Amino acid sequence: MNELQGAGVALVTPFNVDGTIDFNSLAGLIEYQIEQGMDYLVSLGTTGETATLSAQERKQVFEFTAKQINHRVPLVAGIGGNNTLEVVEQLKAFNTEGFCAVLSVSPYYSKPSQEGIYQHYKAIATASNLPVILYNVPGRTGSSVSAATTVRLAKEYSNIVATKEASGSFSQFSEILRDKPKEFLLISGDDPITLPMMALGASGIISVVGNAYPKKIQTLASHCAKGEYQQARPIHESLLKLIDLCFVEGNPCGVKFILKELGVIQSDQVRLPLVPVSTSTQQSIRVAMAELTVVSEF
Repeated sequence: MNELQGAGVALVTPFNVDGTIDFNSLAGLIEYQIEQGMDYLVSLGTTGETATLSAQERKQVFEFTAKQINHRVPLVAGIGGNNTLEVVEQLKAFNTEGFCAVLSVSPYYSKPSQEGIYQHYKAIATASNLPVILYNVPGRTGSSVSAATTVRLAKEYSNIVATKEASGSFSQFSEILRDKPKEFLLISGDDPITLPMMALGASGIISVVGNAYPKKIQTLASHCAKGEYQQARPIHESLLKLIDLCFVEGNPCGVKFILKELGVIQSDQVRLPLVPVSTSTQQSIRVAMAELTVVSEF
């Protein structure tokens, strides 16, 4: 899956102040990503606040995003959940035009066994007409997809082509890289550890902060892919403070505020139970953004 190499971004879903989807800002965000050189885009990952969108809204966002991109860069669809049958039905009904893969988060809240996780993804792989990217994010789901389960799925289902790993476990990353099929990709799901993950052998990143700073994230991943870690390190270090602030009051609250400050989207509105970042965090973000502008461009 060469289309999934390098830097991808999990797009936010911009909202108007009344809570409706701001499609004008979404179009602007997509153009910003493409102009700044992002390698591929992910529509309606968890950063897109997918859990708070209706089925009709998800359909509208998918269709709008695919039309706006118009095959200019690869596009991945986020389709996942903890109701396996419902996810399967979504996959069967999904219009794949314009999309190259599906990103599917592991089942949340239910805390299934490893066999349950395996059977969940088996059903997804069987139903999907597109290649599947596993997504392991135990801090949000309450359970982790083990390295053994990841490798088992990768070996048994040829259309399971990658995993987005946000477990933070370098022993897990190493086990996956050691045991996986050759073409199977390990993708970083954590902005602050992209550099060390790629040094181990990860293929790239699906980024949150890349919404706001796509050129920096793409350049970071490009240097890492070439083994140019000394060139990547200043970019990595320059972004660390902002990355932390993006998550301190919940994702995507922080990065939406940054996008508003940059003028990429009109509002930092989020949907309950999320709320916009506090005044104190806004000020901290503004300071970090100002500090970032004084470092050399990459």
